[in-house]
Amino acid sequence: MNVRTLKLTLAYDGSAYHGWQIQPGKPTIQGTLAAALHSLTGEAALPQGSGRTDAGVHALAQIASFQTASPIPVANFRVVLNDRLPPAIRVLAVDEMPADFHARHSARAKRYHYRIWRGDVVPPFLARYVTHHPYPLDEDAMQQAAAMVVGEHDFTSFAAFDPDRTLRLAQPTSDENLPTNIRTIYESRFERIVERNAERNSDRRADDRPADELIYIVRGTGFLHHMVRNLIGTFLLAGKGSITPAQIPAILAACDRRAAGPTAPPDGLYLVEVEY
Repeated sequence: MNVRTLKLTLAYDGSAYHGWQIQPGKPTIQGTLAAALHSLTGEAALPQGSGRTDAGVHALAQIASFQTASPIPVANFRVVLNDRLPPAIRVLAVDEMPADFHARHSARAKRYHYRIWRGDVVPPFLARYVTHHPYPLDEDAMQQAAAMVVGEHDFTSFAAFDPDRTLRLAQPTSDENLPTNIRTIYESRFERIVERNAERNSDRRADDRPADELIYIVRGTGFLHHMVRNLIGTFLLAGKGSITPAQIPAILAACDRRAAGPTAPPDGLYLVEVEY
């Protein structure tokens, strides 16, 4: 029997799902994908993700892997899976990989984006995909605070306790199961979305103007449970003036969740890229 290892690249709207990891009695991305795979191959394969996204979190390029004895060509896998999956979950690509490939264990880095809508009114078609914060913020202070987490640190202060873990199947599926909370952050910054004139002919025009969206971009070796959302909650405190950017190193050194800010909502968070 020829067993193949397949890699799926997925995009999904996480609004209606209780996160990636399968949970009894709740709709999840992993559970929905596993059901579609079973209907296609007749196998009880449980696809392993590069890491689990929380309830309400989205993905532009989540990676999953599984093994199958099915001879179905990869191109057909993509077409049929998209036919059987709900519209909120799309398979962007299916690739055949070496036998030792694993979506999580083989990952080297990940990139997340967090979208903050700064305008007074959120457009209705964006409401599920951004976090609304129309109040005054010192965005320069937030940028300075974000830069403070670049490098290798113990991120215990930004790691949440997971009360639902006992409800999940006992399987190593996410970064927070690693033995320590030490991670390396390569990039941590905020970027303003710029509205550009539709008729522009150069990279930037004098009439370009900031839009109402602020995006946090973070790339690192791995992320703990709620880590990005807890970082955002802390950076927002810096933007409000409740803390200074210079306090971030002390928050990291405390290794105490109570030292950091609140957990930001899941709506604006996206898994954008997984590097191998």
